[in-house]
Order: sequence, then structure tokens, then C-alpha cells
Amino acid sequence: MGMTARVLAVDAGNSKTDVAVVAADGTVLATARGGGFRPPAVGVRAAVDALAEPVAEAFAAAGIASVDHVSACLANADFPVEEEQLAAALHARAWGATVEVRNDTFAILRAGITEPRGVAVVCGAGINCVGMRPDGRTARFPALGRISGDWGGGWGLAEEALWHAARAEDGRGEPTALSRTLPSHFGHDSMLALIEALHLEHIEPTRRHELTPVLFATAADGDPVARSLVDRLAEEVATMATVALTRLDLLEEETPVLLGGGILAANHPQLNDGIRDLLTDRAPKAVPQVVTARPVLGAALLGLDRLGASAAAQTRVRRYYDA
Repeated sequence: MGMTARVLAVDAGNSKTDVAVVAADGTVLATARGGGFRPPAVGVRAAVDALAEPVAEAFAAAGIASVDHVSACLANADFPVEEEQLAAALHARAWGATVEVRNDTFAILRAGITEPRGVAVVCGAGINCVGMRPDGRTARFPALGRISGDWGGGWGLAEEALWHAARAEDGRGEPTALSRTLPSHFGHDSMLALIEALHLEHIEPTRRHELTPVLFATAADGDPVARSLVDRLAEEVATMATVALTRLDLLEEETPVLLGGGILAANHPQLNDGIRDLLTDRAPKAVPQVVTARPVLGAALLGLDRLGASAAAQTRVRRYYDA
């Protein structure tokens, strides 16, 4: 069979799934991509069924039928009970002798660090934060939206921008350029017209996320209300990171704080500089950095960690994705 396949790495998000088959020495034998992973919408069984196609494609390309270990970083694995349910469903597929499931935020964290030690805050459609230490200790949040105390993420920012823009136009709130820039994005001349179009679904609800870049552009042009929302997001990111560092007793050690997801990876100066300034004050030894590596790399590294792979193997798989 050639090289021994040790790890099946799976990074499954709401919109896409990446898988990789990794050999004992860190060589990536095969990769594949599939669709989104949404257990809350379709159920655990159907969600795992959706993983079967890219896994089969990668196994066929690698010339194998199974691996030693499945390292799966999955969206919507927010509580231990959900991780256990998903791990049982993956184990039943017999893709690997052992299975470990983590929330997909751990993949972004591990992709950005050279050892399993650090904190990551991810801001994409939603917002989440996790941390880990080499001894296995972790810090995390449920990250279920407002019911779990979250604020921010692309969907949340778009909703806040709409709220302020609507109130500015009808007189309940302070003036903001958002009342002009948000409807203009969709070809409307007023917030009232945009609100009607959204309510009647003349604009697909999923397109609301397009308003987040408009918010950042309006803030960059100096609008006080838009800038206040960006500052509030910086506050949320810094707060989550500081709490995670505190839980892991890492405040007094130089520790990487990874900033990932579409919003943070875009490097908006006001946002990212604000986060760095806040961390300098609250966690002076934190080392913030933007991570753009593909999360499936993190899933692969977590799998190699579990199997006690050499540093050379970890370097080899990282070089594959860096290239």
C-alpha cells in the first residue's frame, strides 16, 4: 500500500468540508472537498452522510479503506454531548480505529500555532473563542448567539447596522451614514424600502451578510455610529481572548492569540488595531496575530498530536498547506 495512512483530518463548517489523509511521516496522501455540515438543520445522520462523499474520494485517491485515527473539527459541536454524539456517528462509519471530535474553532487555533498552546478568536458568520494547553486543558464558550451571551459575527453586525440605520431614518436614533449606505448596496434609496424588501424576501435573507462589509466601509469613512459598532466588536474579541487566557492560567506567559475567520482575517485597521490595543492593556504578554491557514491543517495537526507524531511530521504537513 506504500505509506501508512495514520490520520483522516476533517474540517467541516457550515458552508464547506475539507478532508485530508495524512501519512505517519506527515505526508498528505490525498485531499477532497465537500459541502456544508449542518446537523441542527438535517440531523446527525444526514450530516455525517454528507461527509461520506469527500471521505470516500480521499480514501480512493490514497488507495486505502481506513486510517488509525479520525481527527474531526466540526461546526455545531458546541457541547461535550454533541461531540460525543458526532464521534459515535463517525466511529460507526469505521473510517478509523479511533475518533476525536472537536469544535471547528480548534482547527483554526491549531493551524496557527506550532504547539497545542494558545487562544483563538474566530469571527465569521458568528463569533467564537477557544484555548488549549499541551496538557489537554481547554477553554471554550457555547457560542450559540445571544442565548449564550455572544455579540458580534457577520450576522450580528449586519443586524446591528440595520437597527441603527432604521432608527436614524425615522428619527428614533442618531444620524448615521448607514441609513444611506445599507439600502444603496441593494439598489434602494431609503431604509424603508430596504426594510420592506427584506421583510417580503424580495432580497434573499441569506444576503444580509453582504451588509457587514458595507458597515466596515462606512466606519472607515468616519461615520461615528459605524465606528462605534467596530469598536464594540474589538471589545468583544479582546474580552473573549482575555477570559480564555485567564481560565488557562496563561496571562503571565507569552501566548499566541490567533485572530481568524473572514472578518478578522480581512485586517480592518480599526478593528484589528483596536483588539491589539485592548490586549496590550489587559493581557500584555498575549501575542495577537491573524491566521489565514486552512483549518483542515489544524485538524491534521491535532490528529498527529494525538498519535505522538514527530516534529518533522508536523512540519511536513504544515509545509504542504503553506505551499
